[in-house]
Amino acid sequence: MESPTLPKFLLPLLGISVGVIAANLYYAQPLIALIAHALELTPKVAGLVTTLTQIGYGFGVLFFIPLGDLLENKKLILSMMILAIVGLIGLTFASSMIAYFIAAFILGLGTSAVQIIMPYVAHLTPEASRGKTVGNLLSGLMMGIMLARPVASLLTDAFNWHAVFILSTCLMTLLFFILASYLPKRVPAATGIKYPALIASMWHLFWDTEILRRRAIYQGLLFGTFCIFWTAAPLLLSGPVFGLTQTGIAIFALAGIAGAVAAPLAGKYADKGLVARATTVAMISCSLSFAITHLFAPGSTLSLVTLVLAGITLDAGVSANLVLGQRSIFSLNPEHRSRLNGLYIATIFVGGAFGSSVGAWAYAQGGWTLTSYVGFAMPMCALLYFATERFKRARG
Repeated sequence: MESPTLPKFLLPLLGISVGVIAANLYYAQPLIALIAHALELTPKVAGLVTTLTQIGYGFGVLFFIPLGDLLENKKLILSMMILAIVGLIGLTFASSMIAYFIAAFILGLGTSAVQIIMPYVAHLTPEASRGKTVGNLLSGLMMGIMLARPVASLLTDAFNWHAVFILSTCLMTLLFFILASYLPKRVPAATGIKYPALIASMWHLFWDTEILRRRAIYQGLLFGTFCIFWTAAPLLLSGPVFGLTQTGIAIFALAGIAGAVAAPLAGKYADKGLVARATTVAMISCSLSFAITHLFAPGSTLSLVTLVLAGITLDAGVSANLVLGQRSIFSLNPEHRSRLNGLYIATIFVGGAFGSSVGAWAYAQGGWTLTSYVGFAMPMCALLYFATERFKRARG
């Protein structure tokens, strides 16, 4: 039997929790060169320092998150957190390539607990305030993602690259004991479905659930745009045009956190039935964020200011659309909620991987100009696809 509501005092704590957990995916990104040197990795395999964590996360999204429709959710969340803590301890003490890569994969698996928490909270939140609640959680999630890289850089400058994993181990362990004490249990409705059938059903859910498919593709395109910006912007800032140090780039990244405030606002609009209007604004905002970076001469103070504003605007649009998408899919069949969320996040994950690779390629081929064209176009493609939804609804 499902609990009707989640205690209000837990909501801020869960917002912090998803941010702390999600940050584990990004700590190693600015530290690749240092970790590769310490482990004596060749340039060909250095990228696996971060890639294996992402692969582990993707594996967890597809094969662990659906268990939220089958197993008691509190135990599942805590079990995943233990996996993440084990992975962090492994990274802290890893002295060889194999040990580090295994720990990185385990950390990615455990980090997918974030996407078990999201539908868990949606189950225990009244329909009328579900969008606002999901928005608050996603605000914490985005803050964790945006803080991870600068925090890792600053701690490494002050101590060494192990420091950020030690800190995260402590935070994750503290959160584990707090959540173990206060999270209410939630037992899914008895479906009688076995795990192989549970996983197999995801293919049919994706193709049979149009709103899931559409919202996943919308957000995949927008998250790809997000990754394009945050892959190419540090290259631009560290290059001859701006010449910022790594500390300067870390401070620049902190500005993007301001965009996370859009998540709760988007949730409120969704609760009021204004999903279509808010989606349009979010998509246009993402495209305009690239356009405004060309208003002033490259390298000028005003150009740097507009780049900061672009980061904030882009993050706001991506955060808002993520909330609108999850609010929409969480309104579907509750018995499928974890599987639907797993499919939604997996599609977004593909978009992000595409954006990261395209961002690096575009900047290498045509600098910030080509990067901006690609970054502008992807949200526009999402907007055009969204227009077909509204057209179809108008005709129906």
